[in-house]
Amino acid sequence: MSTNKHKGTKFESFLKEEGLLDVAEAIAIKRVIAFELKKNMEKKHVSKTEMANKMHTSRSALDRLLDPSNTSITLNSLVKAAHFLGKKLRVTFA
Repeated sequence: MSTNKHKGTKFESFLKEEGLLDVAEAIAIKRVIAFELKKNMEKKHVSKTEMANKMHTSRSALDRLLDPSNTSITLNSLVKAAHFLGKKLRVTFA
């Protein structure tokens, strides 16, 4: 007989119980942002240096934004990235 207390539960429930749900959600969101930015940069043939200049930011700040595992980004960087993508940033609390 199994003694695994998480057997049969949803993975999300497990992450919540372990206190990891917020971290996992932040990483998932950041991966999408980084993926979309990289995809659009490639589509528009924009280099990292050119992108940083367009966003009025440093190359190192752009590298942090493009790093899918780095969730420490500023709201200002997100707004600039959204503008580059032709989008507006919308934040909701659900």
